[in-house]
Amino acid sequence: MVKSLCIQLINPNTSQAMTEVMAQTARSVAAPQTHILAVCPEEGAPSIEGHFDEAIATLGVLQQIKAGRDAGVDGHIIACFGDPGLLAARELARAPVIGIAEAAMHLATMLATRFSIVTTLPRTLTIARHLLHQYGFERHCAALHAIDLPVLSLEDGSGLAQEKVREQCIAAKKSDGSGAIVLGCGGMADLAQELTIELNIPVIDGVSAAVKMVESLAALRLTTSKHGDLDYPLEKPLSGRFAGLNLREHYV
Repeated sequence: MVKSLCIQLINPNTSQAMTEVMAQTARSVAAPQTHILAVCPEEGAPSIEGHFDEAIATLGVLQQIKAGRDAGVDGHIIACFGDPGLLAARELARAPVIGIAEAAMHLATMLATRFSIVTTLPRTLTIARHLLHQYGFERHCAALHAIDLPVLSLEDGSGLAQEKVREQCIAAKKSDGSGAIVLGCGGMADLAQELTIELNIPVIDGVSAAVKMVESLAALRLTTSKHGDLDYPLEKPLSGRFAGLNLREHYV
């Protein structure tokens, strides 16, 4: 008998519209027995486009991780390409925690020897480069491209951002010699399948990749190691809005 799963999809920004786009994509690839619980914080940044935004978003991510852990979810996905708060979330969680940038990059290396990244604003290219180094994929990435539009342009209804993503993906295939393209924003999740067909190379969105990775880890009965630096946070008297995030009695 196949066990049902509940995967918490956390959009670290406050956009309900973007949360729903990612939720629809996640549900379209999830196994029939997998339930997607899509959430976003009630307060914070409406989009995440820099280090400052990521710092603000991290608290909301951890609050949602705690809520998901208390609800007994089988896995968590941090659905922002900067993977904000990923390691802290892994300390706090019982179940696996997957970031969409990490998931997409891993998957790209299984499908091609070189991949390109297409993201939103040019300033986020540096953040993506940092992640490539952190995850050990800098030698696999041929190039990074930006559509030079903000994240929220993906949901303004004009279609301009989507067309620019398409144009950049086509240009990347021609100029970079890459066998795959990674979409560098959770708000692009619904574009991957259509672009894969049009370009005839894998175009990978991290939301879909992360869903299948969580399902695989659950099937293998594997979760984040609590030996070493990802052990539960040390018990400390946190105060204010941080109170309750690392109460030891919730972990054992």
